[in-house]
Amino acid sequence: MSRANTLVSVVIYATLILVCSLFSPPAFAESPNLVIEEAAKLLDEAVRGRRDELAEDKEALHALIDEILLPRFDRRYAAQLVLARHWRTASAEERNQFTNVFYAHLMQRYAEAVLKFDLERLEVLPFRDDETKKRVTVKTIMRLDDGTKVPVNYGVVKRDNEWLMFDVKIEGISYVRTFKTEINAEIQAKGLGGVIQRLEAETNGVAAE
Repeated sequence: MSRANTLVSVVIYATLILVCSLFSPPAFAESPNLVIEEAAKLLDEAVRGRRDELAEDKEALHALIDEILLPRFDRRYAAQLVLARHWRTASAEERNQFTNVFYAHLMQRYAEAVLKFDLERLEVLPFRDDETKKRVTVKTIMRLDDGTKVPVNYGVVKRDNEWLMFDVKIEGISYVRTFKTEINAEIQAKGLGGVIQRLEAETNGVAAE
């Protein structure tokens, strides 16, 4: 497999950890690294021995992500960062709609790749940031098929007594920043409502297949 193809897999694996963490957790994560470690472990345990079954049943696969894996992600904050200045001018309803469709779009785009997740490829590095800060970075390494090690860093924000993920950077490229760039021109052209409608149509179309 070429490095380009395996790097695509890294993008999928990293995003999956975010996708599998999109609702508030019932227990607090005591350290930034624990957010990533628990999400990855839960993902691995959830699909082990069930890959064939889940590959044939999308509904069960989505339910696994939604209900079995404990979340560690601040989806509203991520949505706010993606919209940037458009968040300030959006109505409360538009903010909620975008946050919800942002999650649905992520899950339907990457859910099937859950079946390819391999915990042994992921190495969470010792935490070197300052836990007294509100936002910190958790650094990991993802090993490719050819042995190449790719840096995958997660942005983590502190909310009260818990740490939640909000972004992933692969070789320095931020998922939040990339998605923001992709939809900014579209928002300017047809408004936030138009973008929400487009994403809803895409996710509903996938669900109806």
